[in-house]
Amino acid sequence: MVRHSGDLVPEEHRQQAGSYTTRFINNAPRFESQNCIASCAESGNPLRLTYWNPPAMSPRALLQLTALAAIWGASFLFMRVAAPVIGALPTAFLRVFLAGIGLLALLLALKVPLHFHGKLRQTMVLGLINSGIPTLMYSLAALVLPAGYSSIFNATTPLMGVLIGTLFFAEQMTWAKGLGVLIGLFGVGLLTRTGPFEFTPELLWGALACLTATACYGLAGYMARRWLDHAGGLDSRLASLGSMLGACLMLLPLFVWSVSTQPPASWGGWPVWGSLLGLGLLCTAFAYVLYFQLLSEIGPLKSMSVTFLIPPFGVFWGVLLLGEPLSWAYLYGGALIVLALWLVLRPAPVKPVTTQNP
Repeated sequence: MVRHSGDLVPEEHRQQAGSYTTRFINNAPRFESQNCIASCAESGNPLRLTYWNPPAMSPRALLQLTALAAIWGASFLFMRVAAPVIGALPTAFLRVFLAGIGLLALLLALKVPLHFHGKLRQTMVLGLINSGIPTLMYSLAALVLPAGYSSIFNATTPLMGVLIGTLFFAEQMTWAKGLGVLIGLFGVGLLTRTGPFEFTPELLWGALACLTATACYGLAGYMARRWLDHAGGLDSRLASLGSMLGACLMLLPLFVWSVSTQPPASWGGWPVWGSLLGLGLLCTAFAYVLYFQLLSEIGPLKSMSVTFLIPPFGVFWGVLLLGEPLSWAYLYGGALIVLALWLVLRPAPVKPVTTQNP
């Protein structure tokens, strides 16, 4: 009799599109991968392997993925328009405030039950790390950095995740990930020193602000896994709403202090408020819903490919609408960072692990 648990398909894939393949292997080693769960058979019985085969990306999904990259790439354009006029703190607070309102409206329209199952406090704390601090850092960077720079620096998030996971969460550093981190950091340095803008202390501080934001994203990923995923899970849309609430509560006193001590000389006209609405409603609320739809349709691995598409759109919007200069440094630095991302995000090869039957 063969011992196994159901179809042995990971829980997150049970409701996803795709097909399943089951193989029986006599006296075979055990294989483990992202898309495979192996069951140990009793002595003399074959090993049962059940694979989840992700669905092919449809033209509709490809269009949604490209639209998502274009929307997220535009967020750096919007911050570059708003922050120099009304200041970094007002820009950061109004972005998360409008995003929270937009997300709440969308979840109500989609009839998503607003039940946090006792995890509201955890999601709000996560919101400080994955929304509040990064939004403020990118708003500060938008005072001095072109939109193209910020979008390329944002792509280093997976690299920061590798560093944080290795240093603080006992994650294994493979040669590919280590090489990817080194190449990515070299690409950041190349872009900063040889880009179309003169290297100044202000530009360096802007770059460090972006890298601080990506480090927060990397840390938040591990904290979410520990606080939410390993504790029974939570609908990602609800986690996003709770995060926005936590970010609002963090930035509200800073916003009040900012406008009371150093009020903006002008609250701007329609370009500023159009940018703020675009940041909150389009680039955050709507983009999150679109991203979660892609997750359920094509899976997390293919959805992560949006990371490669955001920098070209960020550079494109800055050149097209803000007249930012274009140079070969975008290509050199961006190509190195894309190569680094590929090394870090590529699926791990399937490795046989010897298993002895009881």
